[in-house]
Amino acid sequence: MAIREILTVPDPKLKEVSKPVEGGVTDEIRTLMDDMLETMYAAPGIGLAAIQVGVPLRVIVMDLAGEDEEPNPRYFVNPEILDPAEETTPYEEGCLSVPDVFDEVDRPVRCRVKYLNYDGEEVIDEAEGLYAVCIQHEMDHLEGTLFIDYLSRLKRQRAVDKVRKARRRAKEEAA
Repeated sequence: MAIREILTVPDPKLKEVSKPVEGGVTDEIRTLMDDMLETMYAAPGIGLAAIQVGVPLRVIVMDLAGEDEEPNPRYFVNPEILDPAEETTPYEEGCLSVPDVFDEVDRPVRCRVKYLNYDGEEVIDEAEGLYAVCIQHEMDHLEGTLFIDYLSRLKRQRAVDKVRKARRRAKEEAA
């Protein structure tokens, strides 16, 4: 397993639409998912889409376990959102590709998600609460959408500027 670099805004790759995984879940895809999970834990985060590590494939990893709970990694290959609820609720979101920026986004309170798991088996889950928010957030990445795209233009620009400024400061400190 390896920790990969997480792309941050305004990297244009984050706006790419990810392609479906062809040929099922292979060892190569499992290695990608293992690397993504290690990267996500190191960041730390609760979800990561492959495009966030520069791989434009429809692959997501997630672990919603709390700090005092056993890890519970989940793997999603070619996920699809089914039957999103009409009822929405605001949830404060953050993103590893937009570090240190948080804001509320309205999302359906529940949905079903269909995907292939780590072993290549088809699964259909009912998602509610944080699971529903997180899977929808990560699915957005697969479509080239970031959570800041739901914000006003001003808030979105402030978020991008904040990330750029932090990156510049980090480079200066490293020099």
